[in-house]
Amino acid sequence: MKYYDKLIFELSKEGRCGYSLPDNMWEENTGSIPSGLRRTSVPRLPQVSEVDVVRHYTNLSDMNFGVDTGFYPLGSCTMKYNPKINEEIAGTAGFQGIHPLQPRSTVQGVMKLYNDLSASLSAITGMAAFTLNPFAGAHGELTGLMIMRRYHICRGDLKRTRVIVPDSAHGTNPASATVCGLEVVQVNSLPDGTIDVDHLKTLLDDTVAGIMMTNPNTLGLFETRIGEIADLVHGCGGLLYYDGANMNPLLGVVRPGDMGFDIMHLNLHKTFSTPHGGGGPGAGPVGVAERLRQYLPLPRMDGEEPEENAGRISGFMGNFGVLLKAYAYILMLGRQNIRMAGPLATLNANYVKESLKDCYMLPVPSVCKHEFVFDGLADQSTGVTTLDVAKRLLDYGFHAPTVYFPLLFHQSIMIEPTETESKETLDAFIDVMRKIAGEAAEDPDLVKSAPHNTPVRRPDETAAARHPVIRFQY
Repeated sequence: MKYYDKLIFELSKEGRCGYSLPDNMWEENTGSIPSGLRRTSVPRLPQVSEVDVVRHYTNLSDMNFGVDTGFYPLGSCTMKYNPKINEEIAGTAGFQGIHPLQPRSTVQGVMKLYNDLSASLSAITGMAAFTLNPFAGAHGELTGLMIMRRYHICRGDLKRTRVIVPDSAHGTNPASATVCGLEVVQVNSLPDGTIDVDHLKTLLDDTVAGIMMTNPNTLGLFETRIGEIADLVHGCGGLLYYDGANMNPLLGVVRPGDMGFDIMHLNLHKTFSTPHGGGGPGAGPVGVAERLRQYLPLPRMDGEEPEENAGRISGFMGNFGVLLKAYAYILMLGRQNIRMAGPLATLNANYVKESLKDCYMLPVPSVCKHEFVFDGLADQSTGVTTLDVAKRLLDYGFHAPTVYFPLLFHQSIMIEPTETESKETLDAFIDVMRKIAGEAAEDPDLVKSAPHNTPVRRPDETAAARHPVIRFQY
């Protein structure tokens, strides 16, 4: 075992110490500490020197993979580059030092930022107003559905409890609807990957609260019949909810509000470049059409509390640091340059797709938008699976794409290159993917046993999920 492979508690040697603490200020007054918080024994902690601790965590950071270290083609996640100017602005002392309980008179600059960001998001999406409160995309979904339900309740239309969700939808869509107390009804897709409008017509009645969609959909395909779908859903009294996870290719090109959507959320940690992954922080602002403005949740920037509001979904107005980075990103690009993001993301995705479709099975050959889906290798006779391909990619220094999603195909490989990757990076990825396809045919065991040169090989993911080790000693 190499030094840097060892865990910190394996480096522990009795008597070593890497810190110096002041004298115990509670030693003569332990009675002031509540009995339930007092220790009865010395904690069992690793005993290591400072240099060992520094090396341990530095080596761990070297093992991490992120968008700053390499290509991250996760489909449906939009792992685009986060410009460092965003971090610099968010780290400004004036922003770092504010507190959410400060009087409004002392944070007028922040309030202006909130208003300007909301106005920018409204202009980009075609919505009338936004709440910046939700802390994540799924939180935004729940908020949007609460608005949808509140709209129907306030109109006395209590039987509208069904939400239609495409079979290609993100998993959070049916989950959010269920959490909101709504019944999920699935609408099927056609062989070309788009919604089966004829099937949709059979699901529409006076119990439908609305439909949840993303456009382009999870296969990266634009729903060209969106106008007809909007008319059908509105015709039966329902609302259209737009899942903004796939908004990136539409920036400055098409607006969900113009397609007929009534409610939407945005993932600022995807579309607007703020850091993404590791469980947060994120931001999922929710926008609404004019007729739904009064249903936005509390608290609100204008300080108003209309009776129809959807309730309080957060203590304060969102993750300010994430909102600030998204605002900086929008200002940096401006009205003209933000229009380049969508077309470049679409160009990159189609370039990769067309370069690999002879080696990997392409179930829907249409022109895609920001992402596309292969159904495993074109030649699957050697038994090499999508998981094997993903693991082998790690040996070549690339993060794996999204695998086994969407569930429409058995061997899904979902790739989204984003607009920020250069042709040289894409060519290198294409070369490796073609090389792996060749290895799968000529030496399948090499691919099936990958990865070979990563710090961690193939863990038992089922055991890790069911029996996680989350502390260094039992």
